[in-house]
Amino acid sequence: MSDSSTPQHQSYDPQFFARIADIEDRHFWFCARNRIIAAAVRRVVGGLPAGYRVLEVGCGTGVVLHQLTELCRGGEVMGVDLFPEAVAFASQRAACRAIVGDILNPPPLGDFDVVGMFDVLEHLTNDRQILGGLNRMLRPEGRLLLTVPAHMSLWSYFDVAACHCRRYECADLTRVLGENGFEVEYLTEFMMSLFPLVWFLRRVNGGHTTTDPKKAAERAATELKIVPVVNALLKFVLTVETFAIQRRWRLPIGTSLLAVARKKRPADES
Repeated sequence: MSDSSTPQHQSYDPQFFARIADIEDRHFWFCARNRIIAAAVRRVVGGLPAGYRVLEVGCGTGVVLHQLTELCRGGEVMGVDLFPEAVAFASQRAACRAIVGDILNPPPLGDFDVVGMFDVLEHLTNDRQILGGLNRMLRPEGRLLLTVPAHMSLWSYFDVAACHCRRYECADLTRVLGENGFEVEYLTEFMMSLFPLVWFLRRVNGGHTTTDPKKAAERAATELKIVPVVNALLKFVLTVETFAIQRRWRLPIGTSLLAVARKKRPADES
């Protein structure tokens, strides 16, 4: 898909790291997403020989990185993030190496069997360049695990506040992965139960028309608040999707996408 963002686009606002770190172990959205990621990771690393290497790019505050260290006890796990503020949180949370680094000019980390990038690609103006770089970091037959927000029809103040460049359709994500040396093994939407609610609220609130970053941040902050009863209900409803992801069923709709993609062999590209 085309990149219409300006070169001055800010990929993330570091002031959000402390707020996210405070809620992501409890907030229904993060809990559901992390269960989905865990289900996908288990299936990918289950057949790998001991000593495999896993890298999380854009590890943020380390909630997923910590989970990866628990799931990948037979391998080596590392995290990298552009922001020192994020790495400071991740280093405290995850019992593995987390470093500051720019994926466009990565430090010498070696190659990996698995690379994960979870809700990061949508922040970056040059998604093709990023995916090409991730491909070069993977060993032959290595896997990329990726989550991104789905459907530009859901674009809202939250995307503005989060410094998103785009949301993805399944066809767009499949195409951009294929153009950068990957073959999609599994692709599904998720957060299916949230889709009707999010679609409705975006239109009722006029969220899709908000462009002012300050106002967008104020409105987005309300979605990061934990309302105990609502939070518990949505956390429970979304547990069903983990069952489907474990079996690699494709969900018909959702507010996010999950992709598992294999690095193509040279013969695949001929």
